[in-house]
Amino acid sequence: MYSVREVLDSRSVAVIGASRDPLKPGALILKVLKDVGFEGPVAGVNPQGGEIHGVRLYRSLAEIPFPVDLAVMLIPPAAVPGAVAECALRGVKGIVISSEGFAEADETGRKYQEEIRKILTESGMRGFGPNTLGLVNTSTRLTTSYFADPRMLKPGSIGFAAQSGIFVGALLRYLSSLQGLGISKGLGLGNKVDVDECDALSFFRQDEQTRVVGMYLEGIRDGRRFLEECRETARVKPVLLLKGGRSQEGARATASHTASLAADDRIVEGAVRQAGAIRVGGIDELIATLKGFLWMPEPLGDRLAMVTYSGAQAIMSIDRASDLGLGLARFSQQTQEKLSEVIATPSKARNPVDLFPDMMTHGFEKTSLRIVEALLEDDNVHGILFISFAFWGTAPYQPLVDLLSKRRPKPVFFSLLGPKEEVEACREFFEENRLPCCLFPEMAVSAFAHMWRRARQARAETKQAALSLQAVAWRA
Repeated sequence: MYSVREVLDSRSVAVIGASRDPLKPGALILKVLKDVGFEGPVAGVNPQGGEIHGVRLYRSLAEIPFPVDLAVMLIPPAAVPGAVAECALRGVKGIVISSEGFAEADETGRKYQEEIRKILTESGMRGFGPNTLGLVNTSTRLTTSYFADPRMLKPGSIGFAAQSGIFVGALLRYLSSLQGLGISKGLGLGNKVDVDECDALSFFRQDEQTRVVGMYLEGIRDGRRFLEECRETARVKPVLLLKGGRSQEGARATASHTASLAADDRIVEGAVRQAGAIRVGGIDELIATLKGFLWMPEPLGDRLAMVTYSGAQAIMSIDRASDLGLGLARFSQQTQEKLSEVIATPSKARNPVDLFPDMMTHGFEKTSLRIVEALLEDDNVHGILFISFAFWGTAPYQPLVDLLSKRRPKPVFFSLLGPKEEVEACREFFEENRLPCCLFPEMAVSAFAHMWRRARQARAETKQAALSLQAVAWRA
């Protein structure tokens, strides 16, 4: 049986069902492969032959003159089992079935899917889908997604597997548009006729390019194996899970989307937490947490310090921190003395530190810089959340960026509100400098909590391992 890595390292692609209409998916994939710079040979299969986007179309798979590693299928469900059998005879390593209308549709589609599964098992080919945009490998610029663009194929560090085409398409395209959030590999699982979430975790665990793993799942096929793979992967890199089908209505929708049976959400929540993976509640939380893990050191404790001149946002952030079991840092005497240099009112130098009105005296740059310098040096502070406004452009934040470019002993998150165009400019400025910036500070609190939970679990495992070694030494 071929491995997932062998399929992702495919050096040649055939698109079965390549359309002669330049705007249909079967033609767009051929164009995308050229546009993103995939260097291997590419061919289309169309019974009428011809050419589209400068790529030759052959009347059958057998006519293609070069060895085919990967086949992408955009043909009616009834034709897929026969095409899969042809691929097996041709020695193809893997297939991506982008077509819909299988187990998620009706009993006939389910039978087609079972035929495909049998052929894959007997031949050793690997299959992705049905009902998926398929694969992305930024290290070789391979993709089977007709949503992809050159920016999406720029190498990054996030490995993502999803049971939905829109996640491998639109979400990865969005992530790649953000500075520093490029992907390494993307795996579209679809109906999981073969490759599933367990195979994805095993692959990402061994992939050196991947530093953080993200997953969107609607159902889990083999719960026991999934938890084992989760546990092993989470020991070496963060695993972030976004799970659809939490509600009864959502669970019913997953059945018609990818034919998945959603497990009881309470069971999933407990099991995933026990395995060391991180459950996130939505895409905004996923992105904030990705930024934290990719750009910041893991925290040494659970105590947050907040800098703000928005009382309401600080209070809501404190509430969120309390909900997540985090504490507010108590500043050392030395820190309080440093803060008093720029904060005249003692009550405003406590946690949360209030910038206003003292910033009117000393200036925003000096006031904010002195505060953050003091908090970075205080061992009682394990993370910093800087809440401000985006009114003056990016220049006022340059001193803070310069400081944090030299030393980041603990996680620092920013959250800015203001006019949309100013917020976007500041967010891009921070992201260019690998500093996480969230629209709302509660998201930053959630990201910090996820980082602390992982750090605490790793610390507990290290302690347990040390005790076990000590016990062995005593017995010896």
